[in-house]
Amino acid sequence: MADAIPATMRAWVARADHPGTVEPVELPVPEPAADEVLVEVRACGVCRTDLHVRDQDLPPHRQQVVPGHEAVGVVVAGGEQAGALPPGTLVGVPWLRTTCGVCRYCTSGRENLCPDSTYTGWDADGGYAEYTTVPAAYAYPLPTGFPDEQLAPLLCAGIIGYRALRRADLPEGGRLGVYGFGGSAHLTAQLALAQGAEVHVYTRAPAARQLALDLGAASAADSGDAPPGSLDSAILFAPAGDLVPVVLKALDGGGTLSIAGIHLSAIPPLDYRRHLFRERTVRSVTANTRQDGREFLAAAARHRVTPTVAVYPFARAATALDDLAADRVNGAAVLRMSGPD
Repeated sequence: MADAIPATMRAWVARADHPGTVEPVELPVPEPAADEVLVEVRACGVCRTDLHVRDQDLPPHRQQVVPGHEAVGVVVAGGEQAGALPPGTLVGVPWLRTTCGVCRYCTSGRENLCPDSTYTGWDADGGYAEYTTVPAAYAYPLPTGFPDEQLAPLLCAGIIGYRALRRADLPEGGRLGVYGFGGSAHLTAQLALAQGAEVHVYTRAPAARQLALDLGAASAADSGDAPPGSLDSAILFAPAGDLVPVVLKALDGGGTLSIAGIHLSAIPPLDYRRHLFRERTVRSVTANTRQDGREFLAAAARHRVTPTVAVYPFARAATALDDLAADRVNGAAVLRMSGPD
């Protein structure tokens, strides 16, 4: 490890014995494995999945873990097998950390379903720290010249939203319902609009409804409101299972509901005729592939997808998570590593 790299770093951890909180700590700067690079983090997005890790909606995989899987930073060192990303390279550290590469899912282009996959900020320490590691094959080289805070939300919110949009089977020029309008949804809506969709947004937050209209949505209403007409497709971003029958009822015949979250509360009983008949389809979204990431980052640049961000100093990571949980964040929350606290 280079002499200029300190021995210890500031970080935040979620502990298995303290659900619902994150704690500031001092940790050793990690050593990159042979296939990994060490990244000096500049910014890290605050994702709803981080809340699920903090609150143990996702079961703990470690006694303590550094959350964060939308990290933007500069490579400062690397293992002997990580030469494709030399020091000085700007990279993104995403949710998907490793896959086995040999199972039937990995060999058929479906690595997101790999049973041996691991995830940044859940199985391994993530970006709520001054330094983190990432396997070189799973990092995304990023363009320079953009604010780090604008790049961070693209690395999970954007990529997952892109996969959810693909899973929604939206026809060309179709009517898309977007339920929940946080970090992922507001990026996905921009992409859908750029592709010619008519977008209708449903969210309980008035500021989010205004953001949706500002971005070009045809309408923005409360989550339980009926759309002005039947929807061809819908994406459920809110982790609220009670919205599933609401959304299915709003779909036209042959419509598809794509559920984007990694966690969803209980779904009420469905009535076959009202909710599923006429060939309505429900699809889940599980993580993403690296190809999804490459395609989305290219599409985001092509269509000028721009995150609306609320920037928090690193010392206020706990506040950022609390604000996200209380729907006080408009767009995406991002931690900035440098600058005043």
